[in-house]
Amino acid sequence: MRFPGATHRNLYVGSQRAGERVLASLTTFLRDKLKLTVNPKKSAVDRPWKRKFLGFSLTSQKVTRVRVAPQSVERFKDKLREKFREGRGRNLKAFLESLKPLLRGWASYFSVAETRNAFEELDQWIRRKLRCLEWRKWKRPRTRLKRLIALGLDRGRARASAFNGRGPWWNAGASHLNAALPTSYFRKLGLISLMDEVNWQTLLRKERSL
Repeated sequence: MRFPGATHRNLYVGSQRAGERVLASLTTFLRDKLKLTVNPKKSAVDRPWKRKFLGFSLTSQKVTRVRVAPQSVERFKDKLREKFREGRGRNLKAFLESLKPLLRGWASYFSVAETRNAFEELDQWIRRKLRCLEWRKWKRPRTRLKRLIALGLDRGRARASAFNGRGPWWNAGASHLNAALPTSYFRKLGLISLMDEVNWQTLLRKERSL
C-alpha cells in the first residue's frame, strides 16, 4: 500500500471518548505497522466546526452545512493584502483587472460551500480596502476635498471629511467615502463580486431549504 508524502483525513465519530480511542488506534497503526510519521500538531480530537479540511469546515447548527473555514478566509486576506500593497499608486482600473484571476480562482474553489457569510464579508472587506487605497492616493486634504466634491459630495460634507484628521482605514469605512465610492463605482471599473461568482441565488435557495 502506498501513501503520498502528506495525507490528510477527517474521521467523524459520535463522542469525544470515541474520537480519542480512534485517534490512538490509528496513530499506533500508522506509526508501528506502516512506519509513517504522524504529525501531533495536526492530529486532534475536536468538534467538527473547530477543524478544517482542504480549506473547508462545518457549521455548528443542528442541520450541518459546509462552510469556508475561517483560517482560509484569513489566508486569502493575507494574499490580498500583498496585492493591495503592490497596488498603491497604480491606476485603479488596471489594478482591479489584476485582481480578477485571484478572486475568480478563490470563488471557484470554494463555490461548493453552503453558507454565504464568508463571501459577503470578503466582498465588503475588499471594497473597504479599495476605498482605503484611493484615500491614500489622494494624500493631501485639499486633494481629498476636490475629489470628494467631484464624486458628488456637497462641499460642506466634503470639507468636514477631507480635514477630519482620521486615518485611511477609518475613512474607508465611514459613510462619506461609502457615498463617494459606492459599490457601483468599483463595479463600473471592473471589480467582480465573490458572491456573484458563486451564484448567491443558489446559496440562498440552499439556506431556505434547510
